[in-house]
Amino acid sequence: MGAKSWWSQTDSRLLEAALGLAAVLVGVFGVLLPALGAAGLMDPMDTREVEAETATRVPGTVTDAVTGHGMTLTGTHRADLVFADPDLGQRLLLALPEIVGSLLLLLILALLFKMARTLRGGDVFVPVNARRLSVIGLAVLAQALLTPVLPALTTEILVSGTPVAEQVPFSATFTGEYVLLAFLILALGEVFRRGTKLRADTEGLV
Repeated sequence: MGAKSWWSQTDSRLLEAALGLAAVLVGVFGVLLPALGAAGLMDPMDTREVEAETATRVPGTVTDAVTGHGMTLTGTHRADLVFADPDLGQRLLLALPEIVGSLLLLLILALLFKMARTLRGGDVFVPVNARRLSVIGLAVLAQALLTPVLPALTTEILVSGTPVAEQVPFSATFTGEYVLLAFLILALGEVFRRGTKLRADTEGLV
């Protein structure tokens, strides 16, 4: 008498619905709205949190000699860099880190959704899921590297050639948690790959 699985079709559909809803929310709030703001079709991002070297306030407006738009730096160690009227290039640079991070998260959610659909057949241990896990691991690794680098790089471009640049050093802080998670997912993908290959070889001998 075979053991009855605790995972049902209803569970699969609920998981798919949750992943689908998460993907929609990330797509709307993490990609679509920031992209519309960057394009000037709605209120854009105008503030970037930065690391300031000293407790500082650049009074009033610091005029950018190239674009003619102003920026204000206020705060202490964690300061706010505020743009009074960001142009298209500034809006894109302000939105870019969030959009890139959200696109990577969308990729991860889409792959998890496809993996969840294989549960309907009662078996997630299929070769395609091993490849999906590998891509998920690489996406998490990319997020771990880009999350600190993109804000620092875009901030450097935003303040370059302005008086604010003296107060905002290039700063990117890496954490090891997501890197470790990425390698664990990659290792799990390799376990999936070897397991499915071993099962295929065993079935071929029957």
